[in-house]
Amino acid sequence: MRSHYKSFVLFTICIAACLGMAQSSVNATTQSEPNAPKSKRENQIEKEEQSERMLGVIPQLGTTNRQNAPPLRPPEKFHLFLKSAFDPAEFGVVGLQAAISQSTNEFPEYGQGAPGYGKRYGATLADEVSAGFWANYFYPVLLKEDSRYFRLGEGTIKHRIRHALLQEVICHTDKSERSFAWENILGAFTAGSVSNLYYPPAERGFGLTMSRSAIAIGYGSLGALVDEFYPDIARKLSHHHEKVSAQN
Repeated sequence: MRSHYKSFVLFTICIAACLGMAQSSVNATTQSEPNAPKSKRENQIEKEEQSERMLGVIPQLGTTNRQNAPPLRPPEKFHLFLKSAFDPAEFGVVGLQAAISQSTNEFPEYGQGAPGYGKRYGATLADEVSAGFWANYFYPVLLKEDSRYFRLGEGTIKHRIRHALLQEVICHTDKSERSFAWENILGAFTAGSVSNLYYPPAERGFGLTMSRSAIAIGYGSLGALVDEFYPDIARKLSHHHEKVSAQN
């Protein structure tokens, strides 16, 4: 058990060190590339966008309906990462994932019972925080990319599916251009590599790291589809509910 605590401490130290490096990058960027202040209206729109929740619970904080949305400054990217990674709903999702992992005896070295669940919960939470840190903050700041999902919201279903899937590999930049989404790819592989610090020895290694990273990229694509189509589904469900209520 002690080795697991050591691994988690190493992971925490790694994240703290990277936070320091990224903050230095933030300061350098702020000093060398000052941006014009955003209007109160723009700040209000961003605040509203970062309050969106699926089913009123699951956060959709990194989604915007505006294709021309102004880029986020480094401190805003950091704020979005923190808000997404440590949203109360995320702890519940992590708990559910840990319960499923325990029921299927994933990572058998963790054992069963409360200690096994605690280790699985810790590993899952570390996965979520690490993935968010690298893909939504560190690399977006370093490479000047925008980690938000830019929802199309119109057009044919086929076109919108293509738009959603492509955003895993093509992103908006801070110069309002398009670029290869290094933030997603490097973020997935970095998080997969860092997980070797706290996963059981049998779950470490190059092959498993590559496999976990590829799966994370695949889940990112599925998440983009949810971000694209959930508002349409919610509107239809609401319209159906209103129609049924009117009939009654």
